[in-house]
Amino acid sequence: MNTLVYALLLFTSISFGQEWNTNFETAKAEAITKNQHIILVFSGSDWCAPCMKLEREIWDTEAFKSYAKENYTLLKADFPKRKKNKLSKALQTQNEQLAETYNPNGYFPLVVVLDKTGKQLGALGYKKTTPEAYIKLLNAF
Repeated sequence: MNTLVYALLLFTSISFGQEWNTNFETAKAEAITKNQHIILVFSGSDWCAPCMKLEREIWDTEAFKSYAKENYTLLKADFPKRKKNKLSKALQTQNEQLAETYNPNGYFPLVVVLDKTGKQLGALGYKKTTPEAYIKLLNAF
């Protein structure tokens, strides 16, 4: 019985979970296919308090998840500090290159809205607001 419960929970989290890409080229290809803008998030997932708040208050909400699923391709560039969260060398290199291009000042969190080809349309950081208001800010770009 426990196995069935775990399988259902796993299926539910996969079916309704948010799809965050970690590969820039994959995200661009998806954005082109779906004709969507890309939301690129620079995050320090294990050390940046505002990054964690943004995750909890905006990205993890049903309002954002359902809107983003239909309207955005999501890409996360993470910069963890803890050894247990270390990224692969290839992913770390890609994220550093993304930072050089889109986040040269090293702000965390930084949310960059790109068109489907990777051209920057605008950027913002953490804001203490509702998911719906944050979506409006993203759409303003």
